[in-house]
Amino acid sequence: MSGKLRSYSILIVSASDKLNTAVHSLLPASSFTQVVTVSDISAAARKCTDRRFDMILINSPLPDDAGIRFAIDRSASGNTVVMLLLKSEIHDEIYENVVVHGVFTLKKPVTLPMLSTAVGWMCSAREKLRTSEKKTLTIEEKMAEIRTVNRAKWLLIEKEGMDEPQAHRYIEKTAMDSGMTKRTTAEEIIARYQ
Repeated sequence: MSGKLRSYSILIVSASDKLNTAVHSLLPASSFTQVVTVSDISAAARKCTDRRFDMILINSPLPDDAGIRFAIDRSASGNTVVMLLLKSEIHDEIYENVVVHGVFTLKKPVTLPMLSTAVGWMCSAREKLRTSEKKTLTIEEKMAEIRTVNRAKWLLIEKEGMDEPQAHRYIEKTAMDSGMTKRTTAEEIIARYQ
């Protein structure tokens, strides 16, 4: 894994010391600043209530559960990339159930190169999620601005007797003349009448 990478947090859910050691050897400290390892689903669930992880790697089965429901639930949170390591004989069946929820799967036994590739996939998927999160935030911010401007327009219509086009022009002109955003101008209008 080369190039400029972001910092990631990862939760490793595995009862296998051998696998834990192998995964840790693949995670450069410069990119994986938060690496937490637990040995069962109960402990993993507790960790996830305390903090959010960019990635979760689950080595199924675990002493207390297979981890399938946990993987689906964590993936559904929307900002965590989840991978299940599954025995070959059950992989295809589990894959059919979890792929629709965005959970990655890998057949065991896994080799170090396979794990390295899987971690790379998880990093790529997490970056894609970060891009989507930014777009969602931008859309939400724009919608909030539109709502604020519309609220200010209705106040101008009600309090100043303007029609909708006049109120719209007034907000735009005031924003331009004062060097403020339309949202800031609208917020000042709202504050004036409340």
